[in-house]
Amino acid sequence: MTRTLRMAEMTLRELLRRRGVLGLLLLVPLVFYLGRHDQAGQAIRFASLGVGFAVSTAALFSAVGGREVEPRLALSGFRPRHLYLGRTLALLAAGLLIAALYALVVIVDQDVAHPAAIALEMGLTTIVAVPLGLLLGLAVPRDLEGSLLLISVIGAQMVIDPAKQSAKALPFWSTREIITYAVDGAGSGSLGSGATHAVVVCALLAVASGAIVSVRLRRRAHMQFV
Repeated sequence: MTRTLRMAEMTLRELLRRRGVLGLLLLVPLVFYLGRHDQAGQAIRFASLGVGFAVSTAALFSAVGGREVEPRLALSGFRPRHLYLGRTLALLAAGLLIAALYALVVIVDQDVAHPAAIALEMGLTTIVAVPLGLLLGLAVPRDLEGSLLLISVIGAQMVIDPAKQSAKALPFWSTREIITYAVDGAGSGSLGSGATHAVVVCALLAVASGAIVSVRLRRRAHMQFV
């Protein structure tokens, strides 16, 4: 547990070194939100996707930036689970803070039927965004390629009709379902199906990214920790 928290602290310090980039990322959800401000459902959905993009990008940068230091930490006694859980914990803490901020903005600014569902939706978007960003960061050689992939995912999420069955394969499909419920009521959207989709996607992404970290940093047979 101590090593996990230490890794979380190092991750937060690493993120704070990129204050300029993080500041710009924080503005992305606001730009998305204001672009559709006159349409409540679309504005909230775009703000949520902006939060997903910002948190995923931060996780992507963190995963790519940690490639050089993680092998040395593994040699010093950190297990893959310490590294993965610590990084995830830090990113979730930062992401949920951003989600709470934008949920508050939306609840104060928009007239919605179920304000609590907005907060839930922003939180679920964050818990999906963190393992998504980590997975992309582990799958690409540099953060530029990962950013382009993430832009493609968010772009597809915006343009594909959420009512299509194929849209459920996208990671943030739950945003539309829960936001429709929050804005228009239970007759239009489903809180249960949206939350279930988000939890399942988060679990799949977390297992995939955690497995990659474990394989990359697995203990060699000829090495022993003293």
